[in-house]
Amino acid sequence: MSESPFSWPVRVYWEDTDAGGVVYHAGYLRFMERARSEWMRALGVDQMAFKEATGLAFMVRDMQIDFLKAALLDDELSVTVEVKERRAASILFTQTITKTDGSCLIRAQVRVACVDLQRMRPAPIPADLIPAGLIPEPAP
Repeated sequence: MSESPFSWPVRVYWEDTDAGGVVYHAGYLRFMERARSEWMRALGVDQMAFKEATGLAFMVRDMQIDFLKAALLDDELSVTVEVKERRAASILFTQTITKTDGSCLIRAQVRVACVDLQRMRPAPIPADLIPAGLIPEPAP
């Protein structure tokens, strides 16, 4: 696993909130998705090129979220991504969303499966997708 989690900054805009200026629960899912996409980009993975070359893509398989506190309009947040476990066809991430003052708003575990898009079935993650040593080898 990585030494420190990948972190992606997010600011809360009107479009992320309900009428009271509180982040709507689905907004947190978008923030976490963006952070995982940016994590892949930071590792040098072009997801469109990967899809076109292999016919594979990553899809959320399972998600457990602990909503601890609400984010509000104009809050500056940090969304982290950390690999907890890798299997042959999936990766389990731990993700958090915190405010700049350090208070944790969201804790989540997200399992993302590698899927053959033509068959819509799980497929092994290509060994050369992510540079060696950046995520652990698959669990037996």
